[in-house]
Amino acid sequence: MAKTLDELLKQPSEWMRGSGPVSEIVVSSRIRFARNLDKYPFATRATKATQADVLKVVQDALEHCPTLNDPLFLEMGELDEVDRQFLVERHLVSREHIVRADHKAVAVGRGEVTSIMVNEEDHLRIQVMQSGLNLPDAWSIIDSLDDELSEVVPYAYSTDWGFLTCCPTNTGTGMRASVMAHLPSLVITKQINKVLHTITKLGLTARGLYGEGTEASGNFFQISNQVSLGRSEAELIENIERILKEVIHQEQASRETLMANNRPQLEDRVWRAYGLLKHSKIMSSTEALDLLSAIRLGVDLGLMNGLTRSTVNELFLFSQPAHLQKLEGKPLTAKERDTKRAELIRSRLSMRN
Repeated sequence: MAKTLDELLKQPSEWMRGSGPVSEIVVSSRIRFARNLDKYPFATRATKATQADVLKVVQDALEHCPTLNDPLFLEMGELDEVDRQFLVERHLVSREHIVRADHKAVAVGRGEVTSIMVNEEDHLRIQVMQSGLNLPDAWSIIDSLDDELSEVVPYAYSTDWGFLTCCPTNTGTGMRASVMAHLPSLVITKQINKVLHTITKLGLTARGLYGEGTEASGNFFQISNQVSLGRSEAELIENIERILKEVIHQEQASRETLMANNRPQLEDRVWRAYGLLKHSKIMSSTEALDLLSAIRLGVDLGLMNGLTRSTVNELFLFSQPAHLQKLEGKPLTAKERDTKRAELIRSRLSMRN
């Protein structure tokens, strides 16, 4: 169990572990609950004193949550900019949570499977992550954790509307179920816009690597339900799983078509990406994500030997700006990060050959 933020560097992040059902396409599954404490003003009306009170109440309540198992508790205001961004890159907090950081915190459970943001848009954002397509297990864990918390901190709840939240789209179950999917073949074959348009019409939404307001870097798409009001948790999970199965089928079919009809071009794309990663002296984060996406596809299709999906996933994570600086032990300029990123990738790839 990590006892300091720096110790998180020594363990694999759950969302990039590279195992679980259909993990060649679905990187991770996440379920998040939005909850607010009864008798306390919501974030839009909360004063700093109120936020401080909520923070203390929640921190005390976490001692009664065996599912978290003695979590690492971090107050955002006590962390520097790099440490906050590091938590974003590991998908433990949102980008919004590191802005105006006073009286905000995150509790990180064992293995980074569970995490709880305190005083984000809502008083609590409870999150459970599982590698691969595994929403049922994520649901089982978060249901237990939610029950444990509700016994010690009563929630704001309406018999007519369900759990009350700052944003109306979260009212009801307060649940957002999402999966992180790697869809390079749909991008290569230019089918991705059609697929994303279809899932939007079916009540889901697609965002980028770090959620709302981000683009789909590295061909990663975060697909989730848009609203939670009027549907049960089971219905929401069933709906996203049903639609995801079709997206997975489309990606698999596209991969098969590329292998059957355009294998030389596909192999060239994969090995060119590998060559650039293996020999470049300067590498931006955007370029690294795109090239790593290509070789991840090559690994998944059996076009490359000596590399594993978990190794590529590790490079995805550790080539991110804050991770590079944590590994280096000091702040780096953008140019220094580009040099260190290339150096890290060259070194890790050389170790695998």
